Amino acid sequence: MPVEFLGIAGTNPASEVTPRTGGPLDLEYTSRLARAHEDNGWDRILFAYHSGSPDPSQVAAYVAGRTERINLVVAHRPNVASPTLTAKTFATLDHISGGRFEVHVITGGTNADQAAEGDFLAKDDRYGRTREFIQFLKQAWTSDERFDFSGEHYRFEQFLADIKPLQQPRPRISFGGSSAAAYAVGAAEADIYALWGEPLAGTREQIATIDAEAVRAGRSDRPTIQIAFRPIIAPTEELAWEKAESILGRIKSVKDSGIALSTRLRAKTPENAGSQRLLKAVSEGERHDRALWTAPTGLTGGGGNSTALVGTPDTVAAALLDYYDLGIRIFSARGYDIYDDAIDFGRHVIPLVRSEVAHREQKALAS
Repeated sequence: MPVEFLGIAGTNPASEVTPRTGGPLDLEYTSRLARAHEDNGWDRILFAYHSGSPDPSQVAAYVAGRTERINLVVAHRPNVASPTLTAKTFATLDHISGGRFEVHVITGGTNADQAAEGDFLAKDDRYGRTREFIQFLKQAWTSDERFDFSGEHYRFEQFLADIKPLQQPRPRISFGGSSAAAYAVGAAEADIYALWGEPLAGTREQIATIDAEAVRAGRSDRPTIQIAFRPIIAPTEELAWEKAESILGRIKSVKDSGIALSTRLRAKTPENAGSQRLLKAVSEGERHDRALWTAPTGLTGGGGNSTALVGTPDTVAAALLDYYDLGIRIFSARGYDIYDDAIDFGRHVIPLVRSEVAHREQKALAS
């Protein structure tokens, strides 16, 4: 299976190293960033979500009209809309985009950000709701007859969507999480299972758990595994590490300034298992394996996609291939200078990884 690359569809230029100076939705920037990904070899871009963010589905519809090829991955929380409305909204977006829509289902990593939108379910209950949400979405997108759905969180009678997705049999559904409840739901229901970038040993452990849960759920396959990193590349190793230290200094400067990057609500101590696993990697050292660097993770308190791969394009490509050897087939990458890094990574790293994967596949066919 060929590799895929997922970038970010930012709605403004802010990042951990760049405070936001304008509003939350800069449509010109959003369009330019999407085109930068499309023109430089990326396959997919993610429209992120938090309680106060611009609506990602509407931003994706806007971007659909300004791109031609790239897939649009819309993050969505099950608590914010009825599954019936969601099924129709996303099927419509699939038509608007010409069959380029995917959904990334977010169960919710912090109680505070969930509560901001009126969701007070306990974490494991939220995963139960996510399971039902995905099950309903699949049925709504593929059923040509009215159907009933009865679960703990949702109940519908005689539903039938008039509009179905353009993609057949349906768009892909991705999912993330690193708790026992998350593994059980994602391994059973998701097409793509998204992980944050850990050292190779931890990633291998997570994949084994997902495999075991997929078997327990009666699947004959497993979800495609996706992993996320923050690439830091330069022409030489020395320059790459100088750049990395400069980025760390810029993160500290923004933190010390007290300027909020967004209205996202975060807990002081991470509640989600994924961030806790990242902080464990931090406690074991800043450098791991070929090129993994955890210093930004420690500085940002384990905040999500925060582990970096540092080095020349050859080194970073080789590091990604180490994860490919574990069974990873989708790489999520987002630099700190988001627009410029999307171009650099697309030009200098993606071709190296694709070329080596194609070489390995040809060698496997010939053997």
